[in-house]
Amino acid sequence: MTTPLTDLARRLPGLRLLTDAGDLEHYGRDWTRRWTPAPLAIALPATIEEVQGIMRWANEHHVAVVPSGGRTGLSGGAVAANGELVLSLARMNRVLGFDAVDRTLTVQPGIALEAVHTAAREHGLIYPVDFASRGSCSIGGNIATNAGGIRVIRYGNTREWIAGLKVVAGNGELLELNRGLVKNSSGYDFRHLLIGSEGTLGIVVEATLKLTNPPPSSQVMLLALPDLGALTQVFAAFRAKLSLQAFEFFTDVALKHVLANGAQRAIDGEHPYYVVTEFDAVDEASQERALEVFGHCVEKGWVSDGVVAQSEAQAAALWRLREGITESLVPYKPYKNDVSLRIGEVPAFLRVMPARLAQEYPQLEVVWYGHIGDGNLHINVLKPADMADADFIAQCERATKLLAATLKEHGGSISAEHGIGLVKRPYLESTRSAAEIALMRGVRKVFDPNGILNPGKVFVDV
Repeated sequence: MTTPLTDLARRLPGLRLLTDAGDLEHYGRDWTRRWTPAPLAIALPATIEEVQGIMRWANEHHVAVVPSGGRTGLSGGAVAANGELVLSLARMNRVLGFDAVDRTLTVQPGIALEAVHTAAREHGLIYPVDFASRGSCSIGGNIATNAGGIRVIRYGNTREWIAGLKVVAGNGELLELNRGLVKNSSGYDFRHLLIGSEGTLGIVVEATLKLTNPPPSSQVMLLALPDLGALTQVFAAFRAKLSLQAFEFFTDVALKHVLANGAQRAIDGEHPYYVVTEFDAVDEASQERALEVFGHCVEKGWVSDGVVAQSEAQAAALWRLREGITESLVPYKPYKNDVSLRIGEVPAFLRVMPARLAQEYPQLEVVWYGHIGDGNLHINVLKPADMADADFIAQCERATKLLAATLKEHGGSISAEHGIGLVKRPYLESTRSAAEIALMRGVRKVFDPNGILNPGKVFVDV
């Protein structure tokens, strides 16, 4: 008897298929760890033709397909829990070409972000999008969620660095989008529609990335702040005088966990809030300006203390205090929210949201950190050791409902850079109007008429 899976193997005899229980579990989940993986199988294509063949087969047999990259997302966008075929792009992980004139790097979607950084540096250039999961996340996944990271303030999100895409749509058709052009006013730019679509419209099979010059010499500074109100005042002061590359904040609660995980304290004493900032320091004049703005902030009472890195090792140690937060929280099975607001609205939101969470859920420890320079905040709720997983998730989902309502009051978004996926589906309406959602559904139907790609993600009933 021929099954859909044996038919796939017959059609694509070179396709690598995995069905062992360990592989199904490994490839069927992402960092959310909330759903039990239950995929039909794992397909690991090595070519664009194999991706197209899989999608044509899936449409004929009505088998749902979950695209899979590094699976570092936090919204359940890469989860396969209902018999879907996982289409992992892990084998499509090569650099395909470098164009010195256009200063672009063409890569396959499964390549790790860190490998892209290395390849760009070999040509004296950089791919500037960066975040802590650089060693395990993939370019395809970055594109699917329009990932941002720690240097959005200087370089923008992934969207700004995509010169062209090759995409296999939900119906199996191959689309070549923008072709690396700088100017292209010839109708709708589907490239930008695919960026951030979470694998619901098509599968990225090739990406042409823009590269740029390395940044000038920089300096890293750690600041201790006395209260939340000082955050945007310090940001405005530093941005007015310095060319910022990053401006990141975290709380004393976050610092506690990072220090317990092996990081070294850099500022003595207890302070409720901290900022790691990196800025251009090309000469003595720029370094003097940094000290002047620091002194100004101290005089105003916005900064309690601070330290400037005197070496690359010290700079890395200061950055670890921020980038080590996620790793330090893993043992607590955190429930994560990733939200965004207009930068100017951040103080008003932070004046009300932490207090609301503390009042409604006093038994839950909440860790705040984020990218003040682009209005992206990360909220991690830690599971008490004596609380059952199901009870914890139920508590957190109620907290997220409260969070979504507060974000709506302040014109924010329930998802900044990890997508809607499964986790944020109930709250899409807090961010998008009914008219927008209707158009989004219509677009999805055009690209994926049979609803094959990543069903159940983004929309509750699709």
